[in-house]
Amino acid sequence: MLDSGLSKVNGFIDFQRVCTNNPSPMPSWIQLVLLASVVAVAVALVLALLSLRRATRRAEGVLAIVEQELRPLIGQAHGLIDDARGLTRETTREVEDVRRVTERVEVVAGGMARIVTALSGLTRAGQLVGMATGVRRGIDVFVQRFRKGQGVHHE
Repeated sequence: MLDSGLSKVNGFIDFQRVCTNNPSPMPSWIQLVLLASVVAVAVALVLALLSLRRATRRAEGVLAIVEQELRPLIGQAHGLIDDARGLTRETTREVEDVRRVTERVEVVAGGMARIVTALSGLTRAGQLVGMATGVRRGIDVFVQRFRKGQGVHHE
């Protein structure tokens, strides 16, 4: 089996020891170029990791400063929220008071409207009663004068 250039791995895969398309080994200058490329990529990765580490430290410092600055602001925000809740409750109570007063004014206005309607009716009735009284008085005066006038002629 070694004579044919094939080797068995785990009894399943056959590999050729020598590639038939490229029988000669890689030139050494290409190996040097590949090695230099690998070293350059490794150096670039190390530099990138160092830069990332510096950026992480700076970000950590900035976040610590932000955290220190935000704590009092958060406390103030909680205070403002509590104040807003208190104002909302007070406003709700005042709106409820205004609603009650408005309802009371509506009830009083309704009563006043009924009173005005009743007075208006009384005024008409008063006008009719006044007119009837006037007519009655006129009739009484007419009857008195008529009787006086009849008495003068009969006497």
